[in-house]
Amino acid sequence: MKSFAVDELLNSKTEPYFKEVDGAIPPMGERDLCVQVKAISINPLDTKRRVLDQVSQSAQVPRILGWDASGIVKSIGEKVSLFNVGDEVYYAGEITRQGSYAEFQVVDERIVGHKPKSLTFERSAALALTSITAWEGLFERLRIPAVSLSSELSSEQHHSAQKTILIIGGAGGVGSMAIQLAKKVARLNVIASASRPQSVEWCQMMGADHVIDHTLDMVAQVRAMGLKHVDHVFILNDTDQHFAASCELIAPQGLICSIVPNQSALNMDVLRVKSAGFVWEAMFVRSKDRTPDMIEQHHLLNEVSRLIDLGVLKNTTTKVYSPIDANHLRLAHLDLQSHRAIGKIVLEGFG
Repeated sequence: MKSFAVDELLNSKTEPYFKEVDGAIPPMGERDLCVQVKAISINPLDTKRRVLDQVSQSAQVPRILGWDASGIVKSIGEKVSLFNVGDEVYYAGEITRQGSYAEFQVVDERIVGHKPKSLTFERSAALALTSITAWEGLFERLRIPAVSLSSELSSEQHHSAQKTILIIGGAGGVGSMAIQLAKKVARLNVIASASRPQSVEWCQMMGADHVIDHTLDMVAQVRAMGLKHVDHVFILNDTDQHFAASCELIAPQGLICSIVPNQSALNMDVLRVKSAGFVWEAMFVRSKDRTPDMIEQHHLLNEVSRLIDLGVLKNTTTKVYSPIDANHLRLAHLDLQSHRAIGKIVLEGFG
């Protein structure tokens, strides 16, 4: 099996390097699928783990990164019930297992979805990690109700549609999906943040009602819209920098969710006086800890596929490298490390 591992000798925090290695397909468990990988996408997690594993004594060697893939099921474990050999799938994998920078990957069926029929493998590879993170953040951590996609809304759903969410960092992969889900599935008034003309335009394309600049005073910009508070805040960009503004803007009894680890202590007392809350979204918890509801990721990925095929949600791919090789992986990591990437970067096909 061909795969691409972090090069221990050449790698650094700023300049990524990968090397081609040959190895055996990892052993399969009773609920595992062995997937022939057709395409992968790169996430900020890939670049962070590349650097963190550099100093970790417990990191797997060789280290095969990658947490987004699409492909074809080639074999199944003895207790697999959700898929058959030949099924086209997409998934984000597990943080504790070898990743998707490989021709074959073994993954638990409960965190795998059926690939959207209307998309190619390369377009599907961009969706899983960001869709899971955005979906769990919105509908599970922030407890926002999903609204019927039909045109007729109940009075309760109309009330929900009046509510507003601030999505900080709307032009990245998770932000791109969060904007769409918040607008199309939750029917919220969506304020996204972006800092460049290109990223502002992207947020608008994804469906944001308003776009503000998170490098400027966000409180003043929201208040200029005539809003004192927002009902929900989803932080996807620098929790430390945006925590104070988020606490100022969140409505009494509202919730803030973040996916970005903080570096300094957060002052929770400002939330106490509002009876407001702060929650984390970490999408690998279900697979890492084998939670009883692990299969929910299978269900939500299938629902995202359905919404893609209906035309409700848009694909978020913005750049494709081909084939999957050491040099293209290096370039994709450099793209993400520039902090100017919009949407998702995909690699497709093994040469």
